[in-house]
Amino acid sequence: MVKSLSNSTEKRKQLVATLIKAGKIHSQADLVRELKAKGLDVTQATASRDLQELGAMRAKTANGEMRYVLDSGAQRPSGATLVLSIASSANTVVLRTPPAAAQFVASTLDEAIIADELPQAIGTIAGDDTVLVIAATATGGAQLAKSIGLMFGKGN
Repeated sequence: MVKSLSNSTEKRKQLVATLIKAGKIHSQADLVRELKAKGLDVTQATASRDLQELGAMRAKTANGEMRYVLDSGAQRPSGATLVLSIASSANTVVLRTPPAAAQFVASTLDEAIIADELPQAIGTIAGDDTVLVIAATATGGAQLAKSIGLMFGKGN
């Protein structure tokens, strides 16, 4: 039974990749709708997880529209270009990113937190171009900002 679940998950991800490559996915809602049209009823959370696991990122098209693309790795932005600025206060750190990069940066930080590579933090909240990172201690923002800076090539 597990094998068939894994197989159906892989088939769904292949379909997601095909839809992305076709330029049809501008949002998670688009992905849910397109999958439903193909006979797959998924939640937004499943769509989000699939996009993350595939390494899909939102990018601007030539006409200025945002859509999901698959990261080929060929022109992956460096950490220094993903994090434009870092500011801290008390137990928070605010990161500024280029438009549409905040969720990718937050996901990277969340993975580091889960792997205990960033123990000074307890979580993130991402918008379009801003990430809020919460420190584990009431006054840990400054130290957390330094650690994040080192992760993204912004440290001294």
